[in-house]
Amino acid sequence: MNTHSEHLDVIVIGGGAAGLSAALMLGRSRRRTLVVDSGLPRNRFTTHMHGVLGHEGIDPAELLRKGREELAAYDVGIRSGRVARLDESEEGVSVLLEDGERLAARIAIVATGVTDDLPDIPGLAERWGATVLHCPYCHGWEVRDRRIGVLTTSPLGMHQAQLIRQWSDDVVVFTAGLGQIEEADERRLLARGITLVPDPVVEVVGEGDQVTAVRTADGSTTEVGAIFTAGALRPHDGFLTHLGLERTDTPVGSFLAVDATGKTSSDRIWAVGNVSNPMANVPISMSAGTMAGSFVNATLVTDDFDRAASGTAPVDFWQERYAGSDRIWSGKVNTVLGDIAADLEPGTALDLGSGEGADVIWLAQHGWQATGIDISANAVSRGKEAARAAGLAEERARFVVSDLSDPAVLDRGYDLVTASFFHSPVELPRTAILRRAADLVNPGGHLLITSHAAAPPWADAAAHEHRFLDAKEELAELDLSEDAWDTVVLEHRHRAVTSPSGEPATLEDAVVLLRRLSS
Repeated sequence: MNTHSEHLDVIVIGGGAAGLSAALMLGRSRRRTLVVDSGLPRNRFTTHMHGVLGHEGIDPAELLRKGREELAAYDVGIRSGRVARLDESEEGVSVLLEDGERLAARIAIVATGVTDDLPDIPGLAERWGATVLHCPYCHGWEVRDRRIGVLTTSPLGMHQAQLIRQWSDDVVVFTAGLGQIEEADERRLLARGITLVPDPVVEVVGEGDQVTAVRTADGSTTEVGAIFTAGALRPHDGFLTHLGLERTDTPVGSFLAVDATGKTSSDRIWAVGNVSNPMANVPISMSAGTMAGSFVNATLVTDDFDRAASGTAPVDFWQERYAGSDRIWSGKVNTVLGDIAADLEPGTALDLGSGEGADVIWLAQHGWQATGIDISANAVSRGKEAARAAGLAEERARFVVSDLSDPAVLDRGYDLVTASFFHSPVELPRTAILRRAADLVNPGGHLLITSHAAAPPWADAAAHEHRFLDAKEELAELDLSEDAWDTVVLEHRHRAVTSPSGEPATLEDAVVLLRRLSS
């Protein structure tokens, strides 16, 4: 089973008008968003879309094509696939695709729509979306003034029968689907010149996608130029029914219950479009998606501030991390640092986030006058102890306890400033620290940053909300003057390791080596 290596902000399940509208708002809000789409929108059977301001008469497939193009400008991903299961997790939601891939995000927006299960009548489904129709607001104008048949499938057909009369004076209602029609209802239909046919429909006759007649059980044929009917609506929500979310029973079926923003009874799941509103047409679905995308972003904004306000302070976190008796790291120099520094002329070096001191000790043993700086006094204590055990004098391997955002405690410039895997699971101004550290590099000296380009392959994606940068992004984040710095190395390197379960694995490291040209 594959696991998505990046923990997303939002997964949008369904790439129709509702899902793409939600994704557009999220992309514009700079949220890491992925759309999972089966490519089977409800309106795929028709070639013209109506009632959508600014898009009157276009093919609905064209709307979705343009929508996908617009999402690309905001780095919203679109992945073909079908969802097998949606679960809530400690970090948000977990999505299992039918191909076995598992995705993780903080919130899911379900926009999977419905299927119209039509009556099993020969000739009906073949003309669905052309001259067999369901919504007069969507298609009534195009068949106006024809002889229009209304094939009722339930007592709700009474409403449709009355509604169709607005588009034509010549309406035929096949009433068998209404059940026992009340005398008052019959009089009401007849009062506006509607023809009633009581016998059940057994066949829809026509040429190509054009309806020409309806044949009933008594053997008679009634000519019509179009048919309106209503299939049974089947929402595509089977992948989450096990969650027991609240539902709303409507005359056309049971649907996910949502509030005005589209939120379900789960704080981590929204539902928009026909999957929660069976009456929603394209503009209503787009509006619902836009609303949901906006409120999902607002929810995540609140979460971000809540986490920052209540989270553990960095110094406390790293003090606790180094509080035990066991060594945290391997005690060996980081591979990239060892490879690159071996080819540099030894001088003064500064190691950011020095931890237990392995890199500082290696540098000192290879002729450098090395200083390690770390936020944790416990880590610095371990570094000093390891340096003494290696027989290194303090002036050769020095360690400083400091808030890493304040390099003013350091009293010199350095020929090499290095930061290896300078990541923190708690809030830390990483980019600001690295930029300040760059100011400490002497002219002709080097800045070396080695970082994770992706989460470990064995990691649960839900545990890695942090977005790892590739080498080019690391360089862009530093925002250093091209006139003052020369890029020496900008690449990814792969490193063989052993996973926690003892299996061989490969990690991907991003490497940025810069040389300072001027002060």
